[in-house]
Amino acid sequence: MENENKKYATVFKAFCDENRLVILRMLCSGEKCACRLQDALSIGQSTLSHHMKILCGSGIVNPRKEGKWTYYSINPVGREMA
Repeated sequence: MENENKKYATVFKAFCDENRLVILRMLCSGEKCACRLQDALSIGQSTLSHHMKILCGSGIVNPRKEGKWTYYSINPVGREMA
């Protein structure tokens, strides 16, 4: 039960920020490059990294590296958790 509560707390933390909700809405239409997310939100790279760390840590978002770029998409398993 405690482990399950921790998992849910992590998911709720992912949803409790306006920028992360914008990111999730953008990812609903498909995979996006970090640079595209950063431009759309008008935020710096370190701020985007912070948000993506929380989203990926919650299991809702999957990262994919391609060269020097990272692409993000909604994790189908994570979608069911939310």
